[in-house]
Amino acid sequence: MTYEEALAYLDEHVNVEKLLAPRTDIPTLERMQRLCAVMGDPQHAAPVVHLTGTNGKGSTAQILTRLLVAQGLSVGTYTSPHLERVNERIARNAVAITDDDLADMIAAIADLEGVAGVRPSYFEALTAAAFRWFADVAVDVVVLEVGLLGRWDATNVADGRVAVVTNVGLDHTEYAGPTLADIAREKAGLVKPDATLVLGETDPELVPSFLAQDPAIAYRRELDFDCLENVLALGGRQLTLKTPTTSYPEVFLPLHGAHQGENAAAALCAAEAFFDTPLAADVVEEGMASVTMPGRFEVLHHQPLVIVDGAHNPSGAASCAEVLDDDFEPVGRRLLVVGLLRGRDPVAVLEALQVDRFEVVVCCAPPSPRAVPAEQTAAAARAAGVDDPMVVPDVAKACDRALGDAGADDALLVTGSLYTVGVARPHLRRVLT
Repeated sequence: MTYEEALAYLDEHVNVEKLLAPRTDIPTLERMQRLCAVMGDPQHAAPVVHLTGTNGKGSTAQILTRLLVAQGLSVGTYTSPHLERVNERIARNAVAITDDDLADMIAAIADLEGVAGVRPSYFEALTAAAFRWFADVAVDVVVLEVGLLGRWDATNVADGRVAVVTNVGLDHTEYAGPTLADIAREKAGLVKPDATLVLGETDPELVPSFLAQDPAIAYRRELDFDCLENVLALGGRQLTLKTPTTSYPEVFLPLHGAHQGENAAAALCAAEAFFDTPLAADVVEEGMASVTMPGRFEVLHHQPLVIVDGAHNPSGAASCAEVLDDDFEPVGRRLLVVGLLRGRDPVAVLEALQVDRFEVVVCCAPPSPRAVPAEQTAAAARAAGVDDPMVVPDVAKACDRALGDAGADDALLVTGSLYTVGVARPHLRRVLT
């Protein structure tokens, strides 16, 4: 199977990430269990650190990966969704799987469909391919990010030695809800008995859902780990991080936004939990300093300032607005290109983004069956206080329209979905060079 044939195979299988139709059947892990069984259960070949959360799990996974690599381990990392190429989801030591290796893994999954007697979804096929590849290349540890909630996510056939929960917010209510407590119970299904739990959620009404899973140890934000100091630094944040055993002062993290301090604290606590010992200061310094997060408040250009961020729900949008103010404080006009997906209230997302503070708002539609039409996004922008939002459905053309209006002192933000950013990022990098 060639790389192109592998992508075609995936596209022929149901892509729940893109469709996100409300679940009508009884949720089950049976397809993944049967598929993994015929491969010899590769999900058990290496110890796993399993991550879930409404926001921040992607950043936490990348920070944790870099810490484990700095400690000298070979680290497999599985994340979703991707920005530009599906290879990004499966990586070893932060380097994406090659086209040839991905094609080989997908070909193996395709061959096993008949043996297992299942037809996996797009995400299940990729997850199985990741498990197989990590076993083949013999990684020391797998950092595993859920795709959806936790309990019935395809990744949950693995048993996390450490389970990390960044937070709980109202998202994916098509599958779990309508309350935060419902969502917390679904995410808590990730926590296996006798695992170590790193719990970033602090709401006293939600915490019991996670503790009820009977983890061997539970480390809780503010009680056991935290970010004690978090100040703006050139190119990122300067942090003082506390874990159950140690305080790490003056740690530089090259990511924008105060919220990344919380992610760093959770990742560092998870790394200590995995090793059951503190990390050396130079390991923490090296690991944190090497972190990159494409598409998450990523600065692509100065004069004008051009930023892309994959914020896709109200809490993420609020963080995005806060980072723009606190870390950059634009002196000129603010311009916005925004493309949203169904499943969230567009008005709530735009209000959290403080869309009424942007002088230019261009509404587009990301390339997904779940895309909110640009006209509907514009209607939501008007409801959120924007007088005259523009409608340019194509993401790249919307970026061009906004750039054409931007002066040297202005700031252009492209956001609303990782699918929007996935198109905008390579286009902007081409036109801005």
